[in-house]
Amino acid sequence: MSNHIRANSILPAKREDIELHTADGVTLVGELAVPLDRAPVATLVCLHPLPTHGGMMDSHVFRKAAWRLPALAGLAVLRFNTRGTSSVRGTSGGTFASGVDERFDVAAAIEYAEFADLPHLWLVGWSFGTDLTLMYGLEPAVAGAVLISPPLRFSQPSHLAAWAADGKPLTALIPEFDDYLRPEEAASRFAAIPQAEVVPMPGAKHLWVGDAEKVLDEIVKRVAPSVPTPLPRTWDGPMETGDMNAYADRTVAAFADVDVPKPLKD
Repeated sequence: MSNHIRANSILPAKREDIELHTADGVTLVGELAVPLDRAPVATLVCLHPLPTHGGMMDSHVFRKAAWRLPALAGLAVLRFNTRGTSSVRGTSGGTFASGVDERFDVAAAIEYAEFADLPHLWLVGWSFGTDLTLMYGLEPAVAGAVLISPPLRFSQPSHLAAWAADGKPLTALIPEFDDYLRPEEAASRFAAIPQAEVVPMPGAKHLWVGDAEKVLDEIVKRVAPSVPTPLPRTWDGPMETGDMNAYADRTVAAFADVDVPKPLKD
């Protein structure tokens, strides 16, 4: 009997809690999910939204990626909390550094994936995580990147120029009603990267509430093009249910009056 895959559905995978150790001595908590019965075809290294505004490794698109994509698409999904960030998994060491010291966090995640022999690494950044991707993700082990709702707040033109020069594939998923960067402006800003693919997402907003499935389909199209999309919306095998109450304090409303941090000057 097929069951509908819902927001809190957890499909089978091998999941393990992991720790990342940064070059500046910080321990980060995370999770690695891999397919249960086969080797992964590719790997997502997820960089989450602003922790000062509820962003964490369990932000809903990444949580659903880890709960679904090992089974549906054969992908490994590595999620972690950047420094000073908390989730159900725990709290990473250090403190939020406005995108400066987080360079060590990105490097530690890529290094972990390399040592674990995870194949075909793609960075998937969301909001603040897209800035970290653009600033620090251009590493030899990285095959390419997908940017979800990039605000281009912390990253600079020099970072775009570096991606342009390197030539690695880059896809930007731009919500029609984004709070920071909408499709027309995104097309103009990302024109600095000739190989960048800007994908307008009709009807979507910055946080992708109700649109996570569309995001996952677009990610899989780039990272594992041999996997048919759209991904299945039903599942015939065993399926667990996650606790959605654990994220009630991370809603948009909870951070409505919190100022968004500005980039630190070097």
